[in-house]
Amino acid sequence: MPSSRNRPPFDADERTQLLGWLDMQRAIIRWKCEGLLEADAHRAVLPSSPLMSVAGIVSHLRWAENLWFEIVLLGRPAVGPQFDEEVEDADMRVDGIPLSQLLAEYDRQCAVSDEIIAAHSLDDVGKHPDFPVSAASLRWIMFHMIEETARHAGHMDAIRELVDGEKGYY
Repeated sequence: MPSSRNRPPFDADERTQLLGWLDMQRAIIRWKCEGLLEADAHRAVLPSSPLMSVAGIVSHLRWAENLWFEIVLLGRPAVGPQFDEEVEDADMRVDGIPLSQLLAEYDRQCAVSDEIIAAHSLDDVGKHPDFPVSAASLRWIMFHMIEETARHAGHMDAIRELVDGEKGYY
């Protein structure tokens, strides 16, 4: 389900622009994984962030999409590794999970998020009773997911350069 790394049209409506920017960042995440050796995908390069690997970021973003669109917006049960109180950063713990599997899970989650986005107004607010952030609108959530995905795309830029010398923005 790879999407374009192109920016949305200047004259597109708000929904098209938001989804276009989010899709572009998602595509950059996938692009940063292309041609990466499995060992390098799981290699952490920052001593203070031992789980910050390309594979860990892909997993984290998959669960972030789930959190914001399914749990916060729709009010579905708060389940997933990010809710494991016994294991810090459980959503980034991916030892033994192939990058191809993590990318397939990310693609499936993005498709679910896209279905949710298509079915709701940008003004709809979250429904989960246990999270104050449920006051956020779909519009706010989309801006947040653009920011979250772009921030981690930047991390992946640096990680790729450190693990195998690959460089490039988009």
